[in-house]
Amino acid sequence: MGVLPPPDNDYRGSKLAIAFVWLLIAQNAFRGWVHVFWADSGAGRIAGIDLSQNGAPVVSLLASIGIDQLAWLVLELGVVTRYRRWIPTLLAFVLAKYAAAAWLLWLWKPLGVEAPAKLGSLVGVPIVAAALWLSLTRATPLPLRTQRHSPEGK
Repeated sequence: MGVLPPPDNDYRGSKLAIAFVWLLIAQNAFRGWVHVFWADSGAGRIAGIDLSQNGAPVVSLLASIGIDQLAWLVLELGVVTRYRRWIPTLLAFVLAKYAAAAWLLWLWKPLGVEAPAKLGSLVGVPIVAAALWLSLTRATPLPLRTQRHSPEGK
């Protein structure tokens, strides 16, 4: 008995939602790489956070976020390549993550800098919601082309 179930690609939603999951994979690859492997975890170079005084905890926390992003990349890659039936469920979780991040970064514990994640969480909510809706919308097959016959029978 293996850890993973057999592949299940019985997905009937929009192909745009599949493309969106590929974009999430690319986004998590970039973010995870930066947060884990850059010396400043992107805090200074991207977010503009002053790391001169006690910056090590910030870098360490961002690196742990990067590990989470890389784990999501693996999960998304598995869903888009082997378990497409799970695309709507995956996108529902991603939507919940974005909504919680927007609430956290804008309302509950506002981020004191204009880091990309702050605006990205807010903009991402309607975009992920649209992708989720597309994944739940049954894709209609393209109509077959019919050949036209000329009146002469040619």
